[in-house]
Order: sequence, then C-alpha cells, then structure tokens
Amino acid sequence: MKKTTVKIKPQYIKQYQSGYPLIAKEALANSSSLDQEGEIIDLKDDRNGFIGRGYYGRQNKGYGWILTRKEKEEIDGAFFVKKISNAVGQRSHLLQSEETTAFRVFNGEGDGIGGLTIDYFDGYYLVTWYSLGMYQFRNFVFEAIKTLPNLKGIYQKKRFDSKGQYVEDDDFVSGTRPDFPLIVKENGVNFAIYLNDGAMVGVFLDQREVRKRIRDHYADGKTVLNTFSYTGAFSVFAAMGGAVKTTSVDLANRSLPKTIEQFSVNGIDYEGQDIIVEDVFKYFKYAVRKELKFDMVILDPPSFARSKKFTFSAAKDYTNLLKEAISITEKGGVIVASTNCSTFGMKKFKQFIDAAFRESEGKYKILEEHSLPEDFKTISEFKEGNYLKVVFIQKK
Repeated sequence: MKKTTVKIKPQYIKQYQSGYPLIAKEALANSSSLDQEGEIIDLKDDRNGFIGRGYYGRQNKGYGWILTRKEKEEIDGAFFVKKISNAVGQRSHLLQSEETTAFRVFNGEGDGIGGLTIDYFDGYYLVTWYSLGMYQFRNFVFEAIKTLPNLKGIYQKKRFDSKGQYVEDDDFVSGTRPDFPLIVKENGVNFAIYLNDGAMVGVFLDQREVRKRIRDHYADGKTVLNTFSYTGAFSVFAAMGGAVKTTSVDLANRSLPKTIEQFSVNGIDYEGQDIIVEDVFKYFKYAVRKELKFDMVILDPPSFARSKKFTFSAAKDYTNLLKEAISITEKGGVIVASTNCSTFGMKKFKQFIDAAFRESEGKYKILEEHSLPEDFKTISEFKEGNYLKVVFIQKK
C-alpha cells in the first residue's frame, strides 16, 4: 500500500491527540496530496511529530479513519486479525446464545477500524464497506473472518458509490450459500433474512433491546401502531408480547409482503393484524379523521426521507412528527420515539419531545431511555458514533 504523510492544521492537533478517529478534510493542511483510495496516511503535527496512522477512504463523513496511534504498528493482515478477533471475543456470550443468533460483531471505529462493520447471522458474516478505501483491505478482512467461530459463509455490502449508496451486487463472497430466507433469532423471536437482496437484509439489529422491552413490558393487552415499519419487526415483538392488535404503516410497497413473512415465520396470523402501505403522514390524518386512538405508537423514521409531496428531516421535523403521534395516542398511552440521526444528541432530542407536548398542550412523563446495544460498541472520543436515541414517553 502507498503511504503518504499529511500534516494536521494546528487548530485541530489537540482534538486528534485526544483520540478523535475521523480524518476530516478541513483538518488536513495538504489534502490534495491524497490520490489513491486505500493509501496509508501518517498524520503529523506542525513540528513533524507523529499523531496517528490511518487510511484514505472518502465517505460522506470524511476522508478516512485513524487506525493506530503507535508509530511502529503497521496496517497489515496481522493488524486486521488482531482487531477483528478481539471484537468477536468481546461478544463471545452472544455467539454462544441459542436465543439470539443475529447481532453485530464489529462496529467500525468503536472496535478500532472506522468505515467497516461486520454483522453475524447464524454463521454468516456480513461485511459492510463504507468507502472504496476500506474496500482495498478486503482480503485482510476476509482472511481474518476465516479464523472466526461458527463460520458458514461470508457476504458483503458495498456502500461506496459517489453518494454513499449501496452498490448493486450478488454480495456472496465465500463459504456455502444458505437457502433464503435465512431464519435467525433475536431473543427467541424469528426473523427472515436476505443477505443477497439489495442494501437491506430485513431487520435493523441496533433496536434489539428496544424490541425486547416492548414485548416484555409494554405490549400485553395493547393496541400498537408501528410507523415507518419496514418489515414489521416492532409489530412482531408487540404481537409476541400479547398486543391485542398491531397496525404497521410504511410507504414502501415491499413492506407488505415482508411484514406478512415476518409474522408468518413466528406462527402469527397476519390477517389478524393491519399492514398498510401508505405515507405515514397521510395515515396520521386518516387516523385523526376516523378518531382512531392507540395505546402505543412507535416512531422510528429514517433520518431523511422523501415522498412525492413531502421531505422529512429528523433534525427539522421530529417535533411535528411527535405532535401527530400525540394526537392519536390514548391518555396514559406510550409513544416510543426513536431516531438514528447522528447530527444531534439526546439532550436536543428531549427538547423536541418537550416542544411537541408543549405545543400540543399536553403533559408527559419519560419512562425510559435507550441508546445502542452492547454489540454496537462506541468510543467516547467519537460521540457521533453513538447515534441511536430512543425514549419511551407516557402521555399524561
């Protein structure tokens, strides 16, 4: 691999010396010297002192990631084996679980290699590359995975076209191909997973603890509305927890067959549930018109979404989304407000909640809060990495 020395601008040196891992364009004094994705970068201060070694890989977040602070440590096959086996070792209790067979085994900068995640699905390791630069290290990563336990096969997702979108591919790398859907478990509940069918596999693993709480502590005897429902994972957990009825609403056409499938692999009669393909905001208006009320409303929108008539941005529009939910939640009912937007923290998110209730002239109580589960490891030096914010709110 080519190696380039890049100077950090004086005003950023302290930040990088204290452990910040993302190589930002504005922090580099001579970014124009970088030309080859995957090249090794030695970052130095204005006196030529060593700060860290990383790689050049452009993604929407920055120009690459620092991987080591040790000047003598090389970024080679042994480095990847050490980092990946260490991360998997920290999750050995999950690898031994019969109740949960889908989780994250390597979480980017949290485990020491920004731009790379590895998820585990009952023996299948799914690698996601977030830049062409990180993809240059693929052989090191694949060789490291071949040393891991329970290995049946390796799949990959390339998320590095010019807009950071998924690059269409078959995604199979090595091992044996499973029959799809691959059935995995999360806290005893089944999920139908597709590792070869586009960017998404069928479930977002970062909501594991939230789904369990809904099933074990909130759903029994309740009517539940799940908005932006994707494949209906929250609805399935609510139904398994004894919900009287679930209503799943999502704009994507595929959400209907996918949600039917998730209910079916758990032996739940999907015809006893409502699965609606509709713009969530239109559905709110319909629910108000029909005077529908729910005991629990789950809000887990994408950070950014566009429909024909409306563009939703979590940073700008979450307060209004909450107001819509408040209007159709029973008194004493619970709103599960969630966001994966990394541009604001929990404090700001709670301000959105407060504003929504104030503008709705209502009172509320925060029952509990969640962030990422343990397998989505983060580091304090990179707060943006701890993106998930979930608040259970009771409407008074």
